[in-house]
Amino acid sequence: MFGGCIDVAGAVRGRKAQRAATSDWLELEKQRGISVSSTVLTFEFEGHQVNLLDTPGHHDFSEDTYRTLMAADCAVMVIDLAKGVETQTEKLFRVCALRKIPIITFVNKVDRPGQAPLAVLEDIESKFGIDAVPQNWPLGTGCDYAGIVDMATHAAHLFQQRAGTHRVPFQSVELGALPAEARIRADVLAQAAEEVELVAAAGVGFDREQFLAGKQSPVFFGSALTNWGVEHFLQGFLKLCPPPGDRASDAGPIAAARPEFAGFVFKIQANLDPRHRDRIAFVRVCAGRFRRDMEVLHTRTGEKLRLRRAHRVFGRERETMDEAFPGDIVGLVNPGEFHLGDTLCEGDAVTFDPLPQFSPENFAILRCRSTDRRKQFERGLSQLLEEGAIQVFSDPHAMRREPMLAAVGELQFDVVRFRLESEYDTPTDLQWLPFKLARWIDEEPAQLQKMRLPYSAKMVRDQFGHHAVLFHSQWDAEYASRENPDIRFSVMCAGRAV
Repeated sequence: MFGGCIDVAGAVRGRKAQRAATSDWLELEKQRGISVSSTVLTFEFEGHQVNLLDTPGHHDFSEDTYRTLMAADCAVMVIDLAKGVETQTEKLFRVCALRKIPIITFVNKVDRPGQAPLAVLEDIESKFGIDAVPQNWPLGTGCDYAGIVDMATHAAHLFQQRAGTHRVPFQSVELGALPAEARIRADVLAQAAEEVELVAAAGVGFDREQFLAGKQSPVFFGSALTNWGVEHFLQGFLKLCPPPGDRASDAGPIAAARPEFAGFVFKIQANLDPRHRDRIAFVRVCAGRFRRDMEVLHTRTGEKLRLRRAHRVFGRERETMDEAFPGDIVGLVNPGEFHLGDTLCEGDAVTFDPLPQFSPENFAILRCRSTDRRKQFERGLSQLLEEGAIQVFSDPHAMRREPMLAAVGELQFDVVRFRLESEYDTPTDLQWLPFKLARWIDEEPAQLQKMRLPYSAKMVRDQFGHHAVLFHSQWDAEYASRENPDIRFSVMCAGRAV
């Protein structure tokens, strides 16, 4: 799920609880006013277990969002009624489109002044190029917000109290038979009835195939703060969300019904709990049944591993996880053997499609201020690189081997520096570099030596050993492509070194 914090029911309280458990993270997020890392939460609703993968809403962390979406079956896009579709939401939608994942929209803060609901639908359709199909409709907005109308049955659900901590009781009445004592102004009721009729007559009908193809987005209205409409949204989410499906691998699609276990690492988090100071590898179960203490094949290394320490992680609380099924998320204590994108499996060896590296847009050299903290600096930077918090490039021909850090957005550098200081006690200095983009190349060394590049470009290797070229501008990258027609310059690297 993406769009900042989804703010639905227990999920928002769960995220706050997890953030509170790591005070350093909480302090940074309070300073910036944004989320800076993905969060894994699990809750039960009406007999279903929902694995919530909540991602940062800011574009600077879109690479983390993409990796998290690789583990998701469906995304929830949260839109503020007043702000509509924001710039970072547009960018994250494109990230979601790359994954070809179905999207459900939740229009939040309907209890506050904002745009007309019809204007929000138009905004979604014009900016995303998809059909927005309302599943319910608000009875008023702002201080007039009194309930929602189910578009399929035209039943009006009137909320009776405001409470963000538990389910809110509601009264269900046919829209055309609302009693006078419903405390809804006549003009508000008339406008809502007219809009419901207009959307039903002129709007596009819901088509599940179009939804699964990412060409339609079901839309729900509500207010997470008051918990109005959240229960109906969750019910709709359970009805619409597709079950775990096939996953692409080097052996072809792997079905969720495959009897042997298979899963991949989509997130690594160091120092999630300062008391443990360990690393957790989050594994998405794609097939079969996970059992604690089971033996699996680590396909990247070819080694057999016994998974003894498996958890469901929730802030400082760690609940031992004895079994898990396709769609579940398992936290494995990681002493360093797992990397992002690693596949774990039983039976015949399979390797799921790798997690790509995106072309960064900001480059810098990070130095440790204190020489006596050099060891802690290198250890901390190594662990943050394992998490994918930032990329690193090196010049194999440079006299002084200083790592060049790279990221999609500047905020990622702030996060790395903050965590190095707060978690590893290593203050740092940052020197910005003039490069603006990277292009990966996969050619033989003899052909690389013949390349014609702008004088300002730099040949480097990434942390996995792949060749790349750093450019000052898009013009330089296009010039290099024209001058070297037999060489492919890629904007992302889809492979990882063994």
